[in-house]
Amino acid sequence: MRSIAEAIEQHNIDALITFLEDKSLSIEEVKNIYEAFRNHKQIVGQVAMNLSLRTSVYERDKEYSETIVALLCDIATNPVDMGARWATAKNPHTPPQVLSLLSKDPINLVRALVATNPSTPTNILESFFNDEKIVRDGLSGNPNTPVKLLHILSDDNDKMVRMRLAENTSATKQILEKLLQDSDENVVKAAKSNLERIS
Repeated sequence: MRSIAEAIEQHNIDALITFLEDKSLSIEEVKNIYEAFRNHKQIVGQVAMNLSLRTSVYERDKEYSETIVALLCDIATNPVDMGARWATAKNPHTPPQVLSLLSKDPINLVRALVATNPSTPTNILESFFNDEKIVRDGLSGNPNTPVKLLHILSDDNDKMVRMRLAENTSATKQILEKLLQDSDENVVKAAKSNLERIS
């Protein structure tokens, strides 16, 4: 297939999926494919995956564009693919109002991914503390989780929660020193490394 326009015209889904697997594909081309096939589950899912691949949680400004934000907003309310909502829920470019909508999603994994998203507003993160365990656990690694909740999570029975907390850049010195006494050696190692970073 020589061009995206041809693939769209010929409804060549396999070719379009292949194009979307390339995260260097221009965002305008991604948009064109999405708009032509917004009711096709596989295409919607692959567009969401493309947006995830091109977006770094650590370099949030990289690849930012109004087109990405518009696509994320549309995908969040597109009913054809639940997996696409997962990708939108975790994307740091997803706007707060969309994260607010997804924070009420009936699927707990979608809410859990909103809980891990560094762009999720504090008031939503606080509301998750009384949610299901899978959702609550997402709070431990989020740098925007209020410190009072991080303190409570430092006593969690799940070592993975304490592990994510030990790696959290917002964990206070007091929390990290507490985790140095943890029964799990990996938690201790992560807390020590994080403590060295802030010292």
